[in-house]
Amino acid sequence: MVVEVFFWGSCALILYAYIGYPALITLASFFVDNRIKTATVEPFVSLVISAYNEEKDIGEKLNNSLSLDYPKNKLEIIVASDGSTDATDEIVKKYENNRKGVRVVLHRVEGRLGKTAAQNSAIKVCQGEIVAFSDAASLYDRNAIHALVRNFTDPNVGAVSGLCKYINKNQSAVGLATILFWNIESYIKSNQAKIKTITGCSGCIYAVRKDLYTELPPSIISDLVEPLAILHKGYRIAFEPLALAFEETTEKPKDEFRMRVRVIVRGMNGLLFMRKLLNPFKYPLVSFQLLSHKVLRWCVPVFCIIIYLSSLFLARDNEMYRDFFLAQSLFYFLAIIGLALERKGIRIKLFFLPMYFTVINAASLVSMVKVFKGENIVVWQTQR
Repeated sequence: MVVEVFFWGSCALILYAYIGYPALITLASFFVDNRIKTATVEPFVSLVISAYNEEKDIGEKLNNSLSLDYPKNKLEIIVASDGSTDATDEIVKKYENNRKGVRVVLHRVEGRLGKTAAQNSAIKVCQGEIVAFSDAASLYDRNAIHALVRNFTDPNVGAVSGLCKYINKNQSAVGLATILFWNIESYIKSNQAKIKTITGCSGCIYAVRKDLYTELPPSIISDLVEPLAILHKGYRIAFEPLALAFEETTEKPKDEFRMRVRVIVRGMNGLLFMRKLLNPFKYPLVSFQLLSHKVLRWCVPVFCIIIYLSSLFLARDNEMYRDFFLAQSLFYFLAIIGLALERKGIRIKLFFLPMYFTVINAASLVSMVKVFKGENIVVWQTQR
C-alpha cells in the first residue's frame, strides 16, 4: 500500500539522519585516516568580533581576547559593530590604547546590515594572513588561536573550525538538550574531518586564510557558506577540538525557537546559493555530507508529519500502526507538557528531549515555509 511506503520510508529517513549517518561516518573513519598534520606556527592573525548592541558583553570579550596566549605583535582585534545604538562603540574605543600593545580597531558598519555584511566590511581592514571570526558573547580558551592556526601548516587547509562548548548556567531544559545536541554534532565533525573535510564551521570560532575569503551576500549565513566557498576552491576544512570557545545556552524555548529559525532560514538560503556542491558526480563526498547531515535534518519535520498522518490512517485496520500513532501522540504530549512546565520554571528531565526535538523541528518547518515564500533573515537581535 502506498501509505505504508510513505510511513516506512519516512521512518527510515529519520533513522538515517539521526543514527544511520553518524554510524556510517564513524565506520568510515575506522578505515580512512586523512587527519591533518599540524605544527606550531604563529602567523599574523586578525580576530574579527561581530557585535550589535553588546555593551553587556563586549568589555569581557575584549579582556578575554587580550589575554589569549598568542604573540601580541602578531594579533589584532577588529570589532565589527553593525550599527550598534548602545554603548558598544564607546567601550571598544577605550581598548584602542591597551597595555598589551595589541591593535584594537572599532570598525563601525552603518545601516544595520547584518553579520555577514559586517564581516565583509571588516575583512577589508584586516592585516592578518589568517582571519578568525568570533561573537561578542563567546569567550576563548587561552590557547584557542594557537590551536586554530596550527592546522594551516597544511597548504590544503583553507579554513578551520573550533569547538564551541555550551554552558548551561541555570540548568534550563533547553540548555541541557542543546549541550547534548552539540556534543553529538562535534562527534560527527571529528569523524568527518578524519575522513577528509567538514562542510560548515562553528560561527563563534573559526578561521580562514584571508586570501581565500569570499565576499558573500548579506542574506547568506557566513559560517556555513564561507567554508563551502573555500571547499569549492579545492581546499579542505579542518576541525580543531582543542580550539575552544565557551558560550551560554539559551534558556527559554521561545528564544531557542527564534534563534533556530534565523539560523536555519539563512542556512537553507546559503545552501541554495552553493547548490553546485550538491552535485554528487562532481563533489561526491561534500554532496553526501550536505544531503545527509543538512538537508535530511531540515526535512525531519516533514517526515514526522507523514508518519503521524499515515499511522493515523493505517491505525483503523492494524494494531501495530495504532500503537505507533499513540506513541507519537504521547511523545508530542510530553513536549507540550514540557513547554508548559518550562514557562513556570519547573524542570523535569523526562520532558527535555521531547520538548527540544519538537522545538527545533518546528523551527525547521517554519524556516522551510519562509524559504519557499522567498523570505530571509539578515540581522540578528542580542537576546542576553
